[in-house]
Amino acid sequence: MTPELVSLLDGLHFHTLCEQDAGPLAVTLAALEEKFGDVLPRMKWLNFGGGHHITKPGYHTEILRECIRKAQEQWKTTVYLEPGEAWALDAGYLVCRVLDVTDNGGIRSAVLDTSAACHMPDVLEMPYRPPIYSAGEPGEKAYSYRLGGPTCLAGDVIGDYSFDRELIPGSRLVFGDMAIYTTCKTNTFNGMPLPSIFSRKPDGTLVKIKSFGYQDFKGRLGS
Repeated sequence: MTPELVSLLDGLHFHTLCEQDAGPLAVTLAALEEKFGDVLPRMKWLNFGGGHHITKPGYHTEILRECIRKAQEQWKTTVYLEPGEAWALDAGYLVCRVLDVTDNGGIRSAVLDTSAACHMPDVLEMPYRPPIYSAGEPGEKAYSYRLGGPTCLAGDVIGDYSFDRELIPGSRLVFGDMAIYTTCKTNTFNGMPLPSIFSRKPDGTLVKIKSFGYQDFKGRLGS
């Protein structure tokens, strides 16, 4: 950090807290002070990055407050947070149906009308195994399946799950924890339609918020 470089900076940003509590934030802040303690008082802002599970039960909010106060009072900086998925942690459902069931070398596969690549790309990128209502780990329940999407991608695989009953074409599956990346990272590869978005009221009533069609796909590629 030469004086010339520091003169070009308005603030510092770290991003080390994926799905973390506030304890690792305090550790990161201490390391930041050790490495950049001479630079921090000259910064206008400090971005604590994303991944903070602020809404998770048991999250230590007081430690978070202490870290924010430390930065504000000791270095006189404006503090930014990017809680990201915390705004909808463990919320939202993706409802889909089984299109076909096959057996390939002893592995039973269920092709769904939803896609990991198009509707839940974090499953492939993290990787991440989303929960399914009433499903278990492979081999835990009577019938195990490998779930995949209908696109031409060989890697469009959601994961292995087991169920109390056999899956057949038309069986409905309900994925949980889908409000986060399913809402912001979807795509229409292979012509896959985007799922409609509904709000479920406390009395069980469903209200459609948004549906998508060809014009949404066309508009992303220009007018």
